[in-house]
Amino acid sequence: MVSGLLGSSEIRELARKLEVRPSKRLGQNFVTDAGTVRRIVSLAALEPEDVVLEVGPGFGSLTLALLPAARQVTAIEVDPLLAAALPVTVAAHAPSFPQRLAVVTADAARIGAAELPGDPPTALVANLPYNVAVPVLLHLLAELPSLRRGLVMVQAEVADRMTAPPGSRVYGVPSVKLAWYADARRAGPVPRTVFWPVPNVDSGLVAFTRRDPPDVAVPRGEVFAVVDAAFSQRRKTLRAALAGWAGSAAAAERILRAAGVDPGARGEALGVAEFARIAAAQAEFS
Repeated sequence: MVSGLLGSSEIRELARKLEVRPSKRLGQNFVTDAGTVRRIVSLAALEPEDVVLEVGPGFGSLTLALLPAARQVTAIEVDPLLAAALPVTVAAHAPSFPQRLAVVTADAARIGAAELPGDPPTALVANLPYNVAVPVLLHLLAELPSLRRGLVMVQAEVADRMTAPPGSRVYGVPSVKLAWYADARRAGPVPRTVFWPVPNVDSGLVAFTRRDPPDVAVPRGEVFAVVDAAFSQRRKTLRAALAGWAGSAAAAERILRAAGVDPGARGEALGVAEFARIAAAQAEFS
């Protein structure tokens, strides 16, 4: 059983004992509200056999709520001091579940599948550090094909960009690259007041479900290169924006027409399937 989730006073006391000061460099903003933690676990809709990957567990507020809901929780923590303290906290607050926890001291943006103990993770549930949320999520989806779904908490405007559809004002590189791997949607807001220290922005929850990428005979990296080029000059037409990538504006137009894409369109109008077709068309001309 879980004897109690961590609140603000417990987290501050743990920080005092460990002599931990939240790091802006590591994007450390710790959730101190038990209600928010319960809500995240509920929205994650975990199944008893799930193996959960948690990034940045910090003092363990979310970890404690995840343990009863899953078969295993693998927590990746970049701060060695917090990583060492987490099993002690779990033993004290969730004495029935310490065997379900595995802690890995590593950078989640660089970790490989072989570095994770136990069975491959099936779900990602995490309060992602604001400053690296998108690269961490994209890296984990690329590195861990076993991840089938997840719920992550990120900065509110990042949540908007992750889930924006083509044509939206905030649609861009994160929107397209995440769509390569999964269907994503906003799952609700999170006020800044549930964190310590209190950030300057609100947060949002993003739920995702993995799906097959577009069926094209080109590597993901080549598709992402088109995406990066298209949005590097998002005010320009694709003919102009892709000129450097294709070698010239004329070559870009030829590739776009072969892909069935209007050269006068802008990147924000295209979905991930169209970007994949452009990369495939370019490969045909190579």
